[in-house]
Amino acid sequence: MSIVLDHTIVPAHDKVASAKFFANLFGLTYDGPIGPFAPVRINETLTMDFDDRWKGFEVHHYAFRVSDAEFEAIFGRIKEAGLVYGSQPWSPTDMKVDDLGRGRKVYFRDLANHLLEIRTISSAEELNPRNTAD
Repeated sequence: MSIVLDHTIVPAHDKVASAKFFANLFGLTYDGPIGPFAPVRINETLTMDFDDRWKGFEVHHYAFRVSDAEFEAIFGRIKEAGLVYGSQPWSPTDMKVDDLGRGRKVYFRDLANHLLEIRTISSAEELNPRNTAD
């Protein structure tokens, strides 16, 4: 059996608002809370479970590999929403997209200040261009 990430809990100030925000930007659906979570299904194996029971929490970084078409659609919704974005994790407000030569990536913040990233090539491929394994 291969190892597959099933879900991750995403700390939020308002789980429903965060789930709706995320689902809207990524072109996904939010069907309402289930128990203490506001889950958003990313694909057939992964759910982001937004949880607002945390009093205080650290900010996290969530990176998503997407197709070129998905990148265009998500980035279009980022711009339409008037969100600040950037080309690097250390410059998430420079309003630039990082052109990696073979792909692109962009960073932006969610409602709980988590750093979200969309990219069209894997980080492994970015770091080692000869590694073309997906």
